[in-house]
Formats: sequence, structure tokens, C-alpha cells
Amino acid sequence: MGNGLTLGQRRVMMNNETNEILFEDLEIPASSLIGEEGESFRYIMDGMNAERILIAAECVGDGRFFIERATSRAKEREVFGRPIGQNQGVQFPIARAYAHVEAAGLMVEKAVTLFDRGEKCGAEANMAKLPAADSSWEAANVAMQAFGGYGMDAEYDMERKFRETRLYQVAPISMNLILSYVGEHVLGLPRSF
Repeated sequence: MGNGLTLGQRRVMMNNETNEILFEDLEIPASSLIGEEGESFRYIMDGMNAERILIAAECVGDGRFFIERATSRAKEREVFGRPIGQNQGVQFPIARAYAHVEAAGLMVEKAVTLFDRGEKCGAEANMAKLPAADSSWEAANVAMQAFGGYGMDAEYDMERKFRETRLYQVAPISMNLILSYVGEHVLGLPRSF
């Protein structure tokens, strides 16, 4: 496209199409201004609350997927005449990951409720994404352990979701930026960057 706008497709390890938009020397007429001048960054950040909540909900769903798969595998897979889920080294990590995923789900519900009411929810959106992404990644690792080498086999559908849930440690907002936000805007600590 002309006029300082370039579109392109990116090859990523995810299961969805990813594109980029590059703006270079693109002139926008003043008549196109939306909202108040100088407030665009705040508008963008507020607009991203919906994305953070959506991703947090997706992480909870992914975490539940991994827990269900790990639990089924731990019940069905037998080694030395007993299911592997009878071993504390398999059972306890699955149980811990389950508890973390469900706790994250409660924070997502809180963020969704505030967002749906049209109330400020920046802190809650961030604090939903943090435990949701962490617990989903924890559940992914627990499930991979329960499956062993079979977790890397595409037939079991684990490796695809494993790659997907790893993304949420860094995008659409990194965990460190969430911690920075909570530190500064929730706890009143000095800006960390």
C-alpha cells in the first residue's frame, strides 16, 4: 500500500496468522483526531484492558485443557502395575497447577465484571493476566511431564498448545511490564523504568 503504510505477514510458531503494519512518514489530517490531543497513549492502554482480559481468559482455558489432559494421562498410564497418578511426584504438581488455574480464573472473573460495568479495570486486567499466564504455563509443563516424550508427538495435541501458552509470558504484555504497572499504579512505588 502507498502513503507510508506497509502491510506484511509474519511467520510465527503459533497456529494463527500474524501480520504487521508499518507506518513511515504517514500524515494524518487533524480532522481525523479521535478524543483529546495528547491522550492517545492512555486511550491505547485503556483499550488494551479488553485484550489482557481476553488473553487471561484464554490462559485459564488453556490451563484447564492441560490439567484435564494431565489428569486423564495420570489415571490411564500405568507403570510398575499402578497408575502414575498414584505417585505424589505426578499427582501433587497436577493438583497444585489446578489450584493455581482456578485461582487465576477468579481474578479473570473480577476483571471481566468491572470491564462489563464500564468501570476502570487496568489493575484488575493486569492482575488477571499475570496469574492466568503463569498458571497456564505451569499446567503446560505439568502436562508435558505427565505425557513424557509423547507430549512432543503431534497426535496428542499437547505440543501445539504448549507453544501457544508460552507466548502469553511475553505478549500481549510481558510479565515484567505487568509487575511494573502493579508496583507503580497499584502499590504506589516509584516508576521502575
